[in-house]
Amino acid sequence: MQIGIVGKPSSGKSTFFSSSTLVDVAMASYPFTTIEPNKGTGFVRVDDAGNFFNVISDPKHGFLVEKESGNIRYIPVELIDVAGLVPGANEGKGLGNKFLNDLSGADALVHVVDASGLTDEEGKATTGHDPCKDVEFLEKEIELWFLKIIENNWSKFGKSHEKEYRKKVELLSQNLSGVKILTSHIESALKKLALGEKSFLEWDEEDKMNFATQCRKYSKPIIIAANKCDLPNAESNIKKMREKFPDKTIVACSAASELALRKAAKQDILEYYPGEKDFTLKGELNDKQKEGLETVRKNVMEKFGGTGIQTCLDETILGVLDYIPIFPGGTKTLKDKNGNTLVDCFLMKTGSTAIDFAYTLHTDMGDGFIRAIDVKTKQIIGKDHVLKSGDVIELMFKKP
Repeated sequence: MQIGIVGKPSSGKSTFFSSSTLVDVAMASYPFTTIEPNKGTGFVRVDDAGNFFNVISDPKHGFLVEKESGNIRYIPVELIDVAGLVPGANEGKGLGNKFLNDLSGADALVHVVDASGLTDEEGKATTGHDPCKDVEFLEKEIELWFLKIIENNWSKFGKSHEKEYRKKVELLSQNLSGVKILTSHIESALKKLALGEKSFLEWDEEDKMNFATQCRKYSKPIIIAANKCDLPNAESNIKKMREKFPDKTIVACSAASELALRKAAKQDILEYYPGEKDFTLKGELNDKQKEGLETVRKNVMEKFGGTGIQTCLDETILGVLDYIPIFPGGTKTLKDKNGNTLVDCFLMKTGSTAIDFAYTLHTDMGDGFIRAIDVKTKQIIGKDHVLKSGDVIELMFKKP
């Protein structure tokens, strides 16, 4: 799974990436600071399964935060920060073609928007810019990029009288697989637009544009990180965005505040974990540090319930992409051969079954599947049993 961090230049996109991953990248208030894509590891938060069994887990990947209210597991996910996008990117303006190609493998996008309105559509300093325009143009650029891919290959099948549904899906899949548009995305788009019964010859320009739009919605869903929420005019602009785009997930956030807290925690100046609503001072701080942190607490943490950065990632993966955590475990023991407890956690699509989980762990487990056990309830479940968030599953299978 890969999450793309996108936005126009100077929106705070690279600061968002750095605050999520602690990877040092170039950050500046001028366009195109990022040229080559940066990759790093962010995290998604889930309730740890060890809470149910009153045990402390030992994650092999990510980390565990122990809390009185229940331990939280942070599961690693790959993030990619690409060059800033400007209007006309699909025609090559700015670093458009590079931006779009770098995004090909992303499963979802976090669009970092400058909610303060202090940068124009190209990332240059201004006043009174409407962030709603940024939301619209970025989506349109990606959709026009998809349309261009479709049109560039249209000669291969655009003259076809083919009406057979499966053949059409196959042709479109071959055309769009390079940008991670799956067969399921294509089928959903065709169904949504009632294009399944039309031959390609019957598609007009509007059909192609609408199809590209739906492919973007299914294959590259977007949430909005309304960044710089602590700056003047940001709150009113965020309200305006939520009114104009009621169906979009819009999270008020401050990437600069999150980065400051993460770096301070790394230096052991304070205790803070991503997504928490407050922090605790630990070390000796000078007056300037105290003043800066108190400003973050007052203007961001207390006002918005946190910096919003971790919330963006949680909403993207658990909300927009609709993944749930599933843990391998056993009815006799939750430990592995090294004595570590509940070491693994896998993110699975909502609706996944026991057999899906078996194949996720290993092909041999799927091929040799006999049955599974819900470790929490001790009940035997079949291969088609739909899993729930937080399930701990033991698999029985024939070895090859």
